[in-house]
Amino acid sequence: MSHFLPETDAVLTAARGLALAHPGMIEVNSSPLHLRARDADPARTVALVSGGGSGHEPLHTGLLGRGGLDAVCPGEIFASPHNRQIYEASAAAAKSGGVLHIVKNYTGDVINFQIAAERLRHDGIPVATVLVDDDLATDSADSATGRRGTAATVVVEKLLGAAADRGATLEELTDLGRRVVAASRSIAVAARAQTSPTTVHPAFELDEGTLDYGVGIHGERGIRTIARPATGDLVRRMTDDLLDALPDGPDDVLALVNGLGATTELELNAIAVLLNDELTARGLRPVLVVPGTFTAALDMAGFSLTLTRLEEGWADLWTAPTRTPLVLPRPVDTSESPAGTESAGNAAGAGSAEGSDRSASSARTAASSSDAAPRGTGDRALLDRYALTVTQVRDNLTKLDQLVGDGDFGDNLAGGVRRAVKLADETGTDGTAALADAFLNDVGGTSGPLFGLLFQHLAAASPKDGGAPTAAALAEAAEAGHAAIHRVGGAVPGDCTLVDALAPAAESLAAARDADAPEAPLTEAAQAAIRGALATASLRPRRGRASYVGDHALGVPDPGALAVALLFMALADIHEPATAPRLPAPGHITVL
Repeated sequence: MSHFLPETDAVLTAARGLALAHPGMIEVNSSPLHLRARDADPARTVALVSGGGSGHEPLHTGLLGRGGLDAVCPGEIFASPHNRQIYEASAAAAKSGGVLHIVKNYTGDVINFQIAAERLRHDGIPVATVLVDDDLATDSADSATGRRGTAATVVVEKLLGAAADRGATLEELTDLGRRVVAASRSIAVAARAQTSPTTVHPAFELDEGTLDYGVGIHGERGIRTIARPATGDLVRRMTDDLLDALPDGPDDVLALVNGLGATTELELNAIAVLLNDELTARGLRPVLVVPGTFTAALDMAGFSLTLTRLEEGWADLWTAPTRTPLVLPRPVDTSESPAGTESAGNAAGAGSAEGSDRSASSARTAASSSDAAPRGTGDRALLDRYALTVTQVRDNLTKLDQLVGDGDFGDNLAGGVRRAVKLADETGTDGTAALADAFLNDVGGTSGPLFGLLFQHLAAASPKDGGAPTAAALAEAAEAGHAAIHRVGGAVPGDCTLVDALAPAAESLAAARDADAPEAPLTEAAQAAIRGALATASLRPRRGRASYVGDHALGVPDPGALAVALLFMALADIHEPATAPRLPAPGHITVL
């Protein structure tokens, strides 16, 4: 799977391959990357736009075209698209009645689609959002993020695509989408994790004879590991859990049997029959039973079940014709005992894992000489110092993120910093301004735009002459960045996010500004950020993707918080080198 992806521009290359395989159907825009349907139904007055991390194909791109979506924004592997992709795709696809965003409930997706929607409204384009949150494994009162969005997204996109082609308005489509989401629940299991392209091994290990129950589509560990039951018993257990969580409603249901990437059609077809029998035995009418791979987790060996209670007319929307790369299978005829089902062929998925290599380790940096640090003046020195540090710790941040999420954080952070260095080199942009530009406009995922907001405010603290920013200016910038991140993402200290390092650093700088300033305010702020970041190891995450793995995250410091601490360490090292906490040098970063 991940062994044969191109070394560069893998997602863009795969998008071009999809267009090549379906001539005349898809237009690929490379900068920023998004795909548009060439042949929209003339009756459609509202554009449907969706997207998310790559690696889930045929999700999103497979439903691009008549009866489906107008535009799709693919992010990097398991990382959300950035807001500029979504904004430009939506602006290009917008119709007279506006744009509807279909968003899976992941923090990065929600934030980036939210920012794009604000930009569209500023341009006068009507926009609304349907948030898909169907995964009952993450239905917990302890989580501020709520249920994840998973395979029910396929049901939402298909039904809304058919309704849009019938001329439904933005308000009608929004209401329909939210009703479909409310009537849907999903649960997933895995016998083997997806392959990590970094290690070329499964992203986490399962003992022989066990399954992870309640896994996520980004390779997140399940809510529990169970002894592997017989398949019929497993389907019965999953059905019971789904029906317990599914709101009351009609007895007619759509049942989606979804492969997670490495599960064969033979298995999915058999599971479809078992699920049909379980539903029928409970007095439900499985009007539509649909097996196939629709929402993959790269090459994970597992499957998910989705149930949707069908209101009047929804079955007709599902069976309405489409002209999309994904050819949905004809529903199982439940009027007689199904002897077999026709399963969808998988659309060519192009993705590689940024998986979760689970172990009990956590990363720390050993004190070392900073003689090799870039030394300069002002803003550019900070960019160079932070770039060196991020390069050194990238792999360790990735390993930490693999323990609590999908493992993309190290690559996203390093990629954004590289873009900033390139921008500064080519255009002469100030270092922190280059960081802000790169992370706001070109880095997806949850962390990209949030770090962009922080860099944007820090850039305002840098004097125009390139000199050192004052402690007062940095205090104001840190406070403003913290406030902006809270407004967009909602995180507060204690949620186990980057805010747990940023808030104490901002408070330390504010205290230095408002009282007799200490000799080294940046050093104290860096130390406060370090303490806050390390303390996240004892927190149960309430926001971000780590919130989905529950107690599995305990003992692991939040990678975003560590990256914030490293930023303040870099600031202190540039401006207060005599007292600053020592930064790591290559070869001195250990994994315990």
